[in-house]
Amino acid sequence: MRKHATVALALAAVLLAVLPDGSATAAPPAAPPRGILSAPEAMGRPPELSDVAYDQKLGDPLPLDLPFRDSSGKDVVLGGYFGSRPVVLLLAYYGCPMLCPLSIDGLAKALKPLSLDVGSDFDVVVASFDPADGAEDAKRLREAALSKYGRDGTDDGWHFLTGDADAIRELTSAVGYRYARDEKTGEFAHPSGVVVATADGKISRYLFGIDPAPRDLRLALIESSDGKIGTPVDQVLLFCFRYDPAHGRYSAATLGAVRVAGAATAASLALFIGAALWRERRRRGDIGDRP
Repeated sequence: MRKHATVALALAAVLLAVLPDGSATAAPPAAPPRGILSAPEAMGRPPELSDVAYDQKLGDPLPLDLPFRDSSGKDVVLGGYFGSRPVVLLLAYYGCPMLCPLSIDGLAKALKPLSLDVGSDFDVVVASFDPADGAEDAKRLREAALSKYGRDGTDDGWHFLTGDADAIRELTSAVGYRYARDEKTGEFAHPSGVVVATADGKISRYLFGIDPAPRDLRLALIESSDGKIGTPVDQVLLFCFRYDPAHGRYSAATLGAVRVAGAATAASLALFIGAALWRERRRRGDIGDRP
């Protein structure tokens, strides 16, 4: 009986969590909300995402002569981070309310377990595609990434860049990164993923998503260090789209959709538990009828 009571309490908790409560200020769901769409969800894309993608341009050279600024505000050239070792390139914008910080955080966590060290075996270059981003924005996110990576002596291998519109346009075009600006909110709809490039600046591998697998990163870096060019991979993209900065939360419609899905799950769970209890009672009845 105690076991049954525990199961019943768990089911009740699930139902309370997913059924509508009429509150307009409910907390956002823990699962990826409407603002982040995976590739299967985006197959019937809204018009705003019609030209948002990550085209794979394996073997193409990066424009290493492009001018940027680092997190200290110093003028630099993209090619200054190439020449001796591979580079992991992540495109983001520093004012992004959700996906870009997750991508930077996910990259730092994925690199942490590797035996390879940032700064000695490869470099990480994060470049903003928003011309409005400045050195202070770059510095803030760089410090967060360093803290997450947590490996001493690697600071010199992390580079957070900002640039002018022309340089940004040329770099994003070179790596096949297509994004769109929402004129109403001023934010960007964009994909997620990293590019691994060889020491001489050729695109070697694409890894999509916000948290590349450490094993995939290690293999990509080893191949890039040998100058090898990978093959195209299936795209499982996440798209950053339609966060509501005015309210700092996701819409009630989003919460309603999540609750409907949760209620369906809870109903299925209730049917399963009911059938299990019915079978157990029947079995006990059979045992009680035996002489």
